[in-house]
Amino acid sequence: MPAPAGPAPLGLVREETGEPRVDAALGRLGDVDHLATDGHLTVYEDVHQGLRAALDALDAPPGPSAPPPARPDGSAGRAH
Repeated sequence: MPAPAGPAPLGLVREETGEPRVDAALGRLGDVDHLATDGHLTVYEDVHQGLRAALDALDAPPGPSAPPPARPDGSAGRAH
């Protein structure tokens, strides 16, 4: 009985999406080319988590708001 073949790259070409977080997560899929099948699950879970984080970031409120404008006297805070 012949020995099973080891891991081999599939040779798939992946296009960049332009979204750094998505591209990083999808780039991780290339790691499975060098792993036995039992190591794929960890990579797939990691990629799923990265894609989930990228999607969740779309629903997050924008960053901190700009500081309030200075008062006419030059002091910080909102004018009353």
